[in-house]
Amino acid sequence: MSVFYFLIYQPLFNLLIFFYNIIPLFDLGVAVILMTIFIKLILWPLGIKAARSQKEMEEIQPEVKKAQEKYKEDKEKQAKVIMELYKERKVNPFSGILTLFIQLPILISLFQIFRRGLENEEMKHLYSFVANPEITKETYTFLGTIDLSSPHVGLAVLAALGQYIQMKMTVKKKEGEEKKDTAKAIQSQMIYFLPGFTFIILLNIPSVIGLYWIITVLFSVFQQYIIKKEDKGKEK
Repeated sequence: MSVFYFLIYQPLFNLLIFFYNIIPLFDLGVAVILMTIFIKLILWPLGIKAARSQKEMEEIQPEVKKAQEKYKEDKEKQAKVIMELYKERKVNPFSGILTLFIQLPILISLFQIFRRGLENEEMKHLYSFVANPEITKETYTFLGTIDLSSPHVGLAVLAALGQYIQMKMTVKKKEGEEKKDTAKAIQSQMIYFLPGFTFIILLNIPSVIGLYWIITVLFSVFQQYIIKKEDKGKEK
């Protein structure tokens, strides 16, 4: 057995079955939602830090741009000045990438769980203290209608819409910005590209990934709201 199996796949599999066992209606989709919320709560400090870092990155962009223009002929000096600026403002430009790397193993595990199935043969992955609910193919549903093992256009649309709202909240156009700024132009394109890319991907994989992504995006939006509320409180 691999390290991935012991550290990620098996714990997630058991967490999913645990929540499935404790909810009254034995809804696998609700179990996925509870599992996602549980994971996001564990990762709450990291998520808040990444969201705040992203906000601060936006705020110091004018200073970064000035450094890029001032030292455009000396790339080494330019990189050094920008990194010093990040250090001074306590900004980690890689925090967003770190959260993405944490998400990938979880997504891969969920994909494998629903691809391999949840019938009796797979229950050998359960810990001794987690009861075997004897799930059948007919119970792979959310609210009794959405088959989580197959693609679902509705969940794909909601996931893409949530992604779009999150990015609109993150990337705001400030007064006095040049419309021809290349970096800003790329950011504006990404606001539409990433949700579209998310939609296309989710149309071809089990909808459980879409459900997980929707809850993850909603959680991220909530974290951004908390940060804005805290900042407004400090300004008063």
